[in-house]
Amino acid sequence: MGEIKLILPKMGESVAEATITSWLKKEGDKIALDEAVAEIATDKVDSEIPATHEGILKKQLFKVGDIVKVGQAFAIIEVDGSGEQATETAAEVPKAVEPIKESVPHPVQKIESTPTLVSKSDKFYSPLVRSIAQKEGLSKETLDKIAGSGKEGRVTKDDLFAYLNNKNTSNTATAPAPIALVAAETQYKVVSSGEDEIIEMDRMRKLIAEHMVKSKQIAPHVTSFVEIDVTSMVLWREKVKTEFEKKEGFKLTFTPLFIEAVAKAIKDFPMVNIQVDGTTIIKKKAINIGMATALPSGNLIVPVIKNADRLNIIGLSEQVGDFSKRARENKLKPDEIQGGTFTITNVGTFGNIMGTPIINQPQVAILSTGVIKKKPVVVETPMGDSIAIRHMMFLSLSYDHRVVDGMLGGSFLRKIGDYLENFDINRVIW
Repeated sequence: MGEIKLILPKMGESVAEATITSWLKKEGDKIALDEAVAEIATDKVDSEIPATHEGILKKQLFKVGDIVKVGQAFAIIEVDGSGEQATETAAEVPKAVEPIKESVPHPVQKIESTPTLVSKSDKFYSPLVRSIAQKEGLSKETLDKIAGSGKEGRVTKDDLFAYLNNKNTSNTATAPAPIALVAAETQYKVVSSGEDEIIEMDRMRKLIAEHMVKSKQIAPHVTSFVEIDVTSMVLWREKVKTEFEKKEGFKLTFTPLFIEAVAKAIKDFPMVNIQVDGTTIIKKKAINIGMATALPSGNLIVPVIKNADRLNIIGLSEQVGDFSKRARENKLKPDEIQGGTFTITNVGTFGNIMGTPIINQPQVAILSTGVIKKKPVVVETPMGDSIAIRHMMFLSLSYDHRVVDGMLGGSFLRKIGDYLENFDINRVIW
């Protein structure tokens, strides 16, 4: 028998550690490949850590509530084969596992409670919940009174936001400082009559508003539009979608086709795939495309398809479907919502013909895709012009005019349109 260390993988550019919130497997339990072993929480999201090998959980190196650093072993899996074989297997898995040299567990780093969150309660709170509570001035005693909807009654960020939204001024918790949505000198006095309904923004809406205002303050936005004929693309999808779902097990939507066109256009115009750091331009090598996804709560999240230019239509469709499903279930991993270099938002989902999206910082451009509608249009042919019913749609591109001028932004948008208009109706997938 051999032994393998299960390593806490990298979960995002800014995530350095995670807290063990629960063990899903006990010592001695059999574990299948990719089966969840433990649940962890970071200051961004909660997630599950899967097993990188099939075997038996020999030892848990940390307890619930302990902090584990990225790259640190947190469990030992006993696998079939000799120790030498297990070592070779581990070496083939990059950044996920490492061979065991000794069975001594790493020193456990305990959570240090801050003064505002000290109490006799042993109730567990994730780093994200504790961080929000501190910012809102909530005591540990107040947290203990909030009913949790998470596993084993654990308080989630949604539970905390719901409490903050519903609490009145008689609560003992200190009221948070208001988020300034615009500079004080540009605020306007709003007068309401006795018949008006006064609605206080919830905290999530305040954070979204602040993010949007900052993006507009940072980047001078310009938006360009093109109307394109996507009849060939629509007819091709209609022709293959049933067989596609039967063979692949998931639906073929228009989103992966949009992502594919954007990835191609970025290769033609790489200076759209950049970020700005002061007066320095960082030209990104990877083409990582974020897809704005609506959540049941009404909020948005942007999972990122990494290296989208390297995926075929099947790979793109699989990731789009998987991300959309797990986003709705709040099961996205921290690394899956970070590292984007370009974003697509589909306002056509809501029946809108076009939009003027706000750039997702620190990116410099964002594409909005409108609804696809049948329209009578003039079709030019060698035999003369005629009017025909075609599938038409609008594309909108908002871009940062500090680094993307009208020629670059307009040409890039037109190139996306060309790829979609010239879609091969006889395209073969398999």
